[in-house]
Amino acid sequence: MPKQQKESVIIVGAGLVGSLLSIYLARKGFQVSVYERRPDMRKETISAGRSINLAISTRGIHALERVGLAEKVLATAIPMQGRMMHSVSGELTFQRYGKDDSEHINSISRGELNKILMTEAEKTYGVKFHFCENATAADFKTGAITFKHERTGATRTVNASKIFGTDGSASAIRRELEKQPNYRTSQVELSHGYKELTIPEIEGGGFQMERNALHIWPRGSFMLIALPNFQGTFTCTLFLPFEGPVSFASITDEAKMMSFFKEQFPDVIPLLPNLKEEFFENPTGRMVTVKSAPWSYKDRVVLLGDAAHAIVPFFGQGMNCGFEDCEIFDDMLTEALEQEGSVQNWEKLFTQFWQSRKPNSDAIADMAAENFVEMRDKVGDPKFLLMKKVEKILNDNFPKDYVSRYGLVTFSQVPYSAAYKIGTIQNGILDELCRDLKQPENLDLALASKLIQRELSHVMGELNGSKN
Repeated sequence: MPKQQKESVIIVGAGLVGSLLSIYLARKGFQVSVYERRPDMRKETISAGRSINLAISTRGIHALERVGLAEKVLATAIPMQGRMMHSVSGELTFQRYGKDDSEHINSISRGELNKILMTEAEKTYGVKFHFCENATAADFKTGAITFKHERTGATRTVNASKIFGTDGSASAIRRELEKQPNYRTSQVELSHGYKELTIPEIEGGGFQMERNALHIWPRGSFMLIALPNFQGTFTCTLFLPFEGPVSFASITDEAKMMSFFKEQFPDVIPLLPNLKEEFFENPTGRMVTVKSAPWSYKDRVVLLGDAAHAIVPFFGQGMNCGFEDCEIFDDMLTEALEQEGSVQNWEKLFTQFWQSRKPNSDAIADMAAENFVEMRDKVGDPKFLLMKKVEKILNDNFPKDYVSRYGLVTFSQVPYSAAYKIGTIQNGILDELCRDLKQPENLDLALASKLIQRELSHVMGELNGSKN
């Protein structure tokens, strides 16, 4: 396909989605400039405490494969085959994610992935990055954006034919869109915050816990998780209410902090040599769900990633969803270019993109919020564990008609909205099958087959060939 003429476009936000999008657009022949509020993380250390290790899975990997980067990225990742639950007494319970080891998620450093994408965009595709540039105003009618340099205070105005907002949940571009008539946006902040802690590698190298698992210490209203890093360390994240009897607000000094960890996470204390310093020095992060519409303004502006649809991190899909945005937009852009040689109607393209994606971004936002309750509470509940074992039996015995919602979200490109619908049906089936069940091996497979055929088979059949 012939490349577009060298039309200039601006991307605001050099995070994961913005950096990947810059590659997609530059491959089409666009002249891409990316403006980022933060300094260049390849040259300066970004403050700790906001990274939350990422779990890259099928959707994200597929988007990277299209630009030839999946193999390079996965070389720095750690496969995680399932959840390793830690009880207060130190007992370990493992829950597999997929049908076998081939279905796993991959722990990767947000920073390292971002560096790979930026470097590829610069060196291979000539993308221009501008750092410490904070977007302070925008005129969408003319395509002018004013940036203020975070260090010098100098301002400049930049013009482009198209503006792509990928500047995260607190998006400056979305704030400008919100000024438009009939714009709809909701921002729901989670009552829990998070704080990062670090488990170092064993002296001489190696992991202090099982490396191929996502570790969870579920405690009802709060939890601790740990994801492995390539170097042998684990990034731990404590999710705790901001306020209340057990909260960040209630832990005011070292004695209270140590008492809390000794009571709730005694097995992890020996693994955290810098617990005191990290707990009190690392910032407490906030998490927000953003739902908005429309994501575009005429033929000038469009949002992708967290700028349009930020979600909480408990399904491991924030980045995967944002990368899928890039891939689907690229599909639509490719189709427009193949039909006409150039995009004749950018407004139509932008509108079709966000209207096709919004039902799916809304669905994964809701599933991520629900999964928080599952991770912190239900993973230790006997009834929930029984249902998970029954679900594994259904997956094994009815592989075409029963694929768990988790599997559909994580190991396929089935639309999130379809996965959400199917998961609701599956919950009804599981409730009925487990109502009087004591042991998973006593499952009534004849009843299971009847329920699946009646409630689920036709829905699964409709998914054939579906992608967005």
